[in-house]
Amino acid sequence: MNDKLKGVWPAMLTPLNEDGRPDMVQLEKWLDVLISQGMDGLYLLGSTGQGFLLSEADRKRVTEVSAAVNSGRIPIIVQVGSMTTNESVRLAKHAESCKVDGISSVAPVYYGSSDGSSAMALKHYEEIAKSTDLPFFPYQLGSTGFSDGLVGFVNKLLQLPNMAGMKLTTNNLLEISTISYSSRGRLTLFSGADELMCHAALCGTSGAIGSFYNLFGPECQFVRNSFLNGNVQLATDFMLVFQEMIAEVLPNIWTFFRQAIQLRYAVDIGPSIPPVGNTNKPWKEEKVQALVELIIDASRIKKNQLSK
Repeated sequence: MNDKLKGVWPAMLTPLNEDGRPDMVQLEKWLDVLISQGMDGLYLLGSTGQGFLLSEADRKRVTEVSAAVNSGRIPIIVQVGSMTTNESVRLAKHAESCKVDGISSVAPVYYGSSDGSSAMALKHYEEIAKSTDLPFFPYQLGSTGFSDGLVGFVNKLLQLPNMAGMKLTTNNLLEISTISYSSRGRLTLFSGADELMCHAALCGTSGAIGSFYNLFGPECQFVRNSFLNGNVQLATDFMLVFQEMIAEVLPNIWTFFRQAIQLRYAVDIGPSIPPVGNTNKPWKEEKVQALVELIIDASRIKKNQLSK
């Protein structure tokens, strides 16, 4: 069931207008760009897609348009987590009606579990998972605060219906390895930290979902595939450049993405929704160009070296 749910997936940015509503014209253009690049899949309405900041109706519309434009060309997973379990379930059922390939959910937000065992998260996940027949991919929660430890938590996740894998939003490689070995091969794992795209593969991940794959999807896909085929030097060289670029961009990431995607793909993803990005400053065009070319040139150099 999950053989096609692997590889490099952009955590798709949702194009928005100046009022913070989805811009369907730009959304269709953006989908065509990512799909035509041959990305391994698309992850909709997560943190990068600002799903939590959109209304239920707008989230449903983004899912509908994305599924229609894609028309089955590449897999789609929709993040359906919301402030309430009931809304999450409604979004999950709607995603299934759009014939997407999987659903995902963040853990309960704001109202945290108080019993130390993450029982609240597990119950939340269970209600979402059993509401459809789609493969389910909850977010990783970290290893602290579990009365029975991370392994115990994974064992409980494995008992959920339609449990297919996890999106591991962590920089802790040991946590990724722990989830991988404790799941005994039953979970398809996606790394969520772009900076650890190759590193996480050593810990058992089958794919990578990330923000920067919006802008550099083909380059990252090439590097990760080459690494899996044994080219460690390529991965080392590229990832060091990639990590340095990410570190420079992070303080003003939302304005960078908007300007860089306009520059490279002629698509306007629009502004972020405050408070997200409300301190971001605009970039000088020549700096954006230089950073984009840094990654493109690094990839081009490596490709040329491999062909010699």
